[in-house]
Amino acid sequence: MRLVLDTNVVLSALLWKGLPNKLIDHGSAKHTHFFSSTALLTELTDVLSRSKLARRIAASRLSVPQHVLRYINLTVLVVPQRVPRIAPDPDDDVVLGTALAAKADFIVTGDRALRSVVQFQGIRIVSVAEALEAIG
Repeated sequence: MRLVLDTNVVLSALLWKGLPNKLIDHGSAKHTHFFSSTALLTELTDVLSRSKLARRIAASRLSVPQHVLRYINLTVLVVPQRVPRIAPDPDDDVVLGTALAAKADFIVTGDRALRSVVQFQGIRIVSVAEALEAIG
């Protein structure tokens, strides 16, 4: 199975225990392939660097670059394709473009606005729980 994880899911997986963390652990064991792009990794770095996460980062005992590298090691990088305005938030275009380039089966996100799109060119847009159910 081919997945593109939205930044909110990756952030949760890296810094907290719970379903997003389980998705990465479980997915890796079930021959699930994660895809990302430089643009999504840049966004992840930016979000992880925000002051409101400083305590959480410090508690993790990993630096922001170490967290990003940890995620990079789980992914295959692709160059996002250009996509028409579909999602309510223009920042989500890169998620859709990355998924299209990756020939993803699913985009996994906690963003309700992006999930409201439901499907994009055959790629389902699902919650973490739905992705875990699909993986089995």
